[in-house]
This record gives sequence, structure tokens and C-alpha cells, in this order.
Amino acid sequence: MMPRFLRYGVLRPLVQLGLLLALTAAVPGAPKPLVWAFGDSLTAGLGLPPDQGFVPRLQAALRGSGIAADVRNGGVSGDTAAQGRARLLWGLRGLGAKPDLVIVELGANDMLRGLDPTATRTAIETIISRLKARNIAVMLLGMLSAPNLGPDYQHSFDAIFPDLAAKYGLPLYPFFLDGVAGERRLNQPDGMHPTAEGVDAVVKNILPTVEAFLGALSGQRS
Repeated sequence: MMPRFLRYGVLRPLVQLGLLLALTAAVPGAPKPLVWAFGDSLTAGLGLPPDQGFVPRLQAALRGSGIAADVRNGGVSGDTAAQGRARLLWGLRGLGAKPDLVIVELGANDMLRGLDPTATRTAIETIISRLKARNIAVMLLGMLSAPNLGPDYQHSFDAIFPDLAAKYGLPLYPFFLDGVAGERRLNQPDGMHPTAEGVDAVVKNILPTVEAFLGALSGQRS
């Protein structure tokens, strides 16, 4: 199922341009783009075999489309945005090379714990600023608030990701679990973490945005 924001036409020109650039860049001997998926249990693949989490499935999907990316797992289950901020720099050092793209997926645990959205916004913005200061491209994977937290909280939390994406000119996938949240067959018994089938649905939805951005980066550096 195509995500709502693609159905409405957002990012379609970027997707088309990026796919063209990605295809022309996929030549023998070309360097593999290094992608670091930096997030929480949704990135880490909690409850799934090592080859069925978000990171390995995204890498497989990119390679299947002709982009020989090396996607590394920077997910830590239970992390809030502030905890992600605290480990960002040593995590970058641990990669052993500067990543071409960092995919930031944080905020779900902040929302589940009812933490102040202002603090969440500040932590994610600091992560973005530190990456951009190192000339590292950033992509945001957004999260939405549960409605039972109330309209005020929902409004403040849901605005974090589009606001930061607009402020820093970042590609945004608005809701990581679009098409998966609330679908029992696509979620583990906890109702929060996708099954292997759910991860494949997430990857299928996100893939065009990642392809387009990697293709655009390749075009800029060629």
C-alpha cells in the first residue's frame, strides 16, 4: 500500500529524479553508500530474528533495486530521543567511516512515556545539528502520538518532525508505522512492534524516499 503522503503527490518529483540518478550511479566499482539507521527498538528489530529487522530488510531492498548500500544498525531498544542524543557521537566513531546518510528514527518512547514534546524536539534537533555540522546527510522518520494522550499533547508531538524537516531542509517520511499501526496481523503480540511481514510493509513504503535521497546524494557527488 502506498503511503498517504506519496498518494497526495508529496516528494514525487524527488522520487522520480532520485530513481534515475540511483540507476545511473549503480555501476561496477562504484563505492557503496554507508547508511546508518539511528533509532530505537523499531530500528533495532526487537523481537525478530537478526535477518528480519528493519535494517537488514532495508539493505536487501536497496540492493534489490540496484543500490549496493551498506546499512548499519544504530537502534537501541527503549531509547528516548535524549538517550539517542547522548550516544550519537560515540556511535558515529564506532562506524569506522563517515556515513553518507543517517536515518533518524526516535521519539516513539518519548511519546509512550508521555515526556514533554519540547524536550523531545530539542533532543532530535540537537542530533540533526550535530550531524549537519559534520556534513552528514540526514533523513527523518516521523512518529505520531497516540490519541489517548489528548489533543494538546498530540498537536505538540506530531508537529516535531515536519517542523524540523522544514527548518533543516530534510527529507521526511512522516509516520514510520504508516499502514502497519493497528493492523493485528502485521504486529507482534505487544501491538507496538512489527512482525517480519510488518517490517517488509514498512520497508516497501519507505524505500522510494530512501532511494530518491541516496540517488540525489550520488548525483551531487558525481
